[in-house]
Amino acid sequence: MLCADMSDPTDHPLVRVRRGALIAGVCGGLAKWLGWDPTLVRFGYVIVTLLSAGFPGVLIYILLWILMPREPA
Repeated sequence: MLCADMSDPTDHPLVRVRRGALIAGVCGGLAKWLGWDPTLVRFGYVIVTLLSAGFPGVLIYILLWILMPREPA
């Protein structure tokens, strides 16, 4: 059961953001979907990518860029 101040991620579709996107809007979209701060998601993604020797993180980002639809205008 969710608390009143917590939103369910399934209430919103997982889409890339248009406003506030730094590269493709993937991390911003993930942050919006999870209800987290986009800066923390970006920072965490960079840290995980660096710790995984870079390639897997970059590959996952590119796949998400291709697979995640862009939010409507």
